[in-house]
Amino acid sequence: MRRLPKLILVTAIVVLLGFKLCSYQVRETESALITRFGKPIAEKTEPGLYFKLPTPFDVVHKFDSRLQVFEGQQEETTTKGGEPVIITPYMIWKISQPQLFFERVSTDVEVQKFLLSQLRNHANAVVGKHYFSEFVNTDPDKIKFDQIENELLQALKESTEDEYGITVDSVGIKKLELNEEVTQAVFERMRADRQRKKEDILGEGRSTATRIRTDADKKKQQLLAAVESRVIAIKGEGDAGAAKYYKMLQDDPELAMYLRDLEALAKILENRSTVVLGAETDPMKLLREVPELESSKPKDSKASQQDSENKEK
Repeated sequence: MRRLPKLILVTAIVVLLGFKLCSYQVRETESALITRFGKPIAEKTEPGLYFKLPTPFDVVHKFDSRLQVFEGQQEETTTKGGEPVIITPYMIWKISQPQLFFERVSTDVEVQKFLLSQLRNHANAVVGKHYFSEFVNTDPDKIKFDQIENELLQALKESTEDEYGITVDSVGIKKLELNEEVTQAVFERMRADRQRKKEDILGEGRSTATRIRTDADKKKQQLLAAVESRVIAIKGEGDAGAAKYYKMLQDDPELAMYLRDLEALAKILENRSTVVLGAETDPMKLLREVPELESSKPKDSKASQQDSENKEK
């Protein structure tokens, strides 16, 4: 009876050790490949608890299934036009097929070498298909960075996923540099392009200014012609009015002057104006008394006799 607890303890330890040797866990961030005597027999990409034969019969190889960033080396390549550029590409990748990846790329050192080689080769090939103006340009519509990166992504996907079990999620160019000679040439080209745009804008401005001046001169001539026509019409009306008053002045000078003073007085007082003038000043004296006007026309005999009778009475 005293040996029973020891037996139970030993049995529990043996069971736990057996369970540990015959099971393994795959986490959410992992994938696993099981090899038996060095040959792959199964791969697990879903998280969970799995069983196997104890080591050394079965061996579990685990891989990180998360997205990883790999940055290539800074290298010089040439564009389609022959201009040298220095690029630093990068890629975001993950292991999608553990067995294929294990067979083709086994160690971390081999992975780094493989990714560097693939990224360098495809980046040089894709950059060589495009002109320098598609990388650097003063016109944003002519820059094709997105297209170039998409071409590089497609090329890497075709060469890595089916052959090496690696899925490339995205690819980009982290840095684009130029050597001193190319930089100077680019600046000169940019200056020339800016100067051309400047001349175009100035030319368009001069054309617009000429058109505006022409339209203004045309409208000026039209307005001057209209004003001249109006002046002639007003002058005609004034001459007609003057002729009427001139005739009246000839017929009865006192009446004409009286009417002129009345018209002037009406114009002065129509807007409630305040005018300081002497009481005897024309036409203000009209406000004090109405002058006696005698017609300058000759009277007939009957009218003269009637006036004489009236005076006698």
